[in-house]
Amino acid sequence: MTVIKAESAGFCFGVNRAVNMVKELLAENTKVCTLGPIIHNMEMVEELRQKGCRPVDSIDDAQPGETLVIRSHGVPKSVTDALDQGGIPYRDATCPFVKKIHRIVADTDPERDVVLIAGNRSHPEVMGIIGNCSCACMTFNNEAELDQILPNILLQKNKQVIIVAQTTFDTKEWKKSVKKIKKLCTNAKIFDTICNATSVRQSEAEAIAARSDFMIVIGDRHSSNTNKLFEICKKQCPQTVLIETADELDVSRLRRAVNIGVTAGASTPARIIKEVLDTMSEEIKSGETTNLEESFEELLEESLENKRALFPYPSFRAIRP
Repeated sequence: MTVIKAESAGFCFGVNRAVNMVKELLAENTKVCTLGPIIHNMEMVEELRQKGCRPVDSIDDAQPGETLVIRSHGVPKSVTDALDQGGIPYRDATCPFVKKIHRIVADTDPERDVVLIAGNRSHPEVMGIIGNCSCACMTFNNEAELDQILPNILLQKNKQVIIVAQTTFDTKEWKKSVKKIKKLCTNAKIFDTICNATSVRQSEAEAIAARSDFMIVIGDRHSSNTNKLFEICKKQCPQTVLIETADELDVSRLRRAVNIGVTAGASTPARIIKEVLDTMSEEIKSGETTNLEESFEELLEESLENKRALFPYPSFRAIRP
């Protein structure tokens, strides 16, 4: 049996930064609330709740004496304006790479520009991007949806088309969409705003899944990037499962597998990854063969380390066709 764990599994920079911000406030005995769950992982949200951090649905729910934390997804400009006007103390944990997108769409002219956003319109990050646009904007989640909105864009010949992407957008869908946009919108200004860590995570997961006959994706089912990892892996390895905790792992499937791959979403805590690896380790030790590509001791040690950027993050680049 061979087990391959993705090196990119676990917290990304933005999520790690947001969680640490909350923990630092709690360590200072500050009363904390977060605008929505701080990350899309209910295990971590519950862990922070037990330490005194509560998620709220609206800034109006913040109580006197509480500091509100804006999560890594970011928020519309109207929300920060309301916080400032209301004198509500807050800390902004918006991922810096999401903030960069906010600046791009805010620096647009309503008379001259139209913005296209590659992403899920109902996702909090995309809602925040929309809420920072200074001009009209449209969203598309795949090439088919892009085909539906392009005719309207092409009719606006006097408009400068600006394209950005949700930081966790599927890289393959992005490449297909960019190719089409370049062909049809000769004046388009394209900003490749998919987070570098997302690209690495998706590519690594795809490569591992292609080598595996059983693939495990660890993460919350409400996490956009975790669901994308699951979809990517499923295409390469039909026997792919998405689990939120070690309790969901069907260990009987481990016994039938020869090559097992493991990855995790950007909002999956190291503790949960460790618990899954511990469960797998115990099951494998009880079997007859344990030919691991990496020792579980090394895998567990990796999972406990704080996640650092896999590569220096490049500045978002503007590409003109």
